[in-house]
Amino acid sequence: MKPIYTSFVDAVKDIQDGATLMVGGFGLVGIPENLIKALLEREVKDLTVISNNCGVDEWGLGLLLKNKQIKKMIASYVGENKEFERQVLSGELEVELVPQGTLAEKIRAGGAGIPAFFTPAGVGTPIAEGKETRVFNGKEYLLEEALVADFSLVRAMKGDKLGNLIYNKTAQNFNPMIATAGKITIAEVEELYEIGELHPEQIHTPSVYVQRLIVGKQEKRIERLTVSD
Repeated sequence: MKPIYTSFVDAVKDIQDGATLMVGGFGLVGIPENLIKALLEREVKDLTVISNNCGVDEWGLGLLLKNKQIKKMIASYVGENKEFERQVLSGELEVELVPQGTLAEKIRAGGAGIPAFFTPAGVGTPIAEGKETRVFNGKEYLLEEALVADFSLVRAMKGDKLGNLIYNKTAQNFNPMIATAGKITIAEVEELYEIGELHPEQIHTPSVYVQRLIVGKQEKRIERLTVSD
């Protein structure tokens, strides 16, 4: 069995200033919102955060951003956060923008122990500046290095006491690979099951990648409410 925490603050208590974090989710879907709020409460700072995006102004990683706890953001999309824009333009925040598919592969490679790979994405753009390129079968490719983190924070719909995880629908977009690429992976789960209650063929993240578990309810906000008559 993996350690099962009852306090979100205790679950992140050894995340120190200057740590590198990977945070799961896509938009506001599948984000470990309670673990993020625990980091807000602990006021750890100078964080390097690797995630698809930085939440919105008042939710998700946007809370840490607003509180000036993030020093550098490595992401593929930043369009829903005005405070993010303000900090970038004022020079308060360092940003590394990565094509979304490349970001996913950099994380997956990090979790698989692959140090780098070649991709056609970004060739001939500012993303390629200072990076090695090579031609394969007459086509130019860009060398991208893998990403790893001190801690990975993920959210799952279901987990068992061994640490096996199942994600819900689009929460699978980044959570599974992020879970593999942190030295310590902390999983926030909506429902916790006994060992053997989850079907093995449904598992997205095997327990070997997970070091800590905690159960919590989520608000599950969305970025923009769209309605029609």
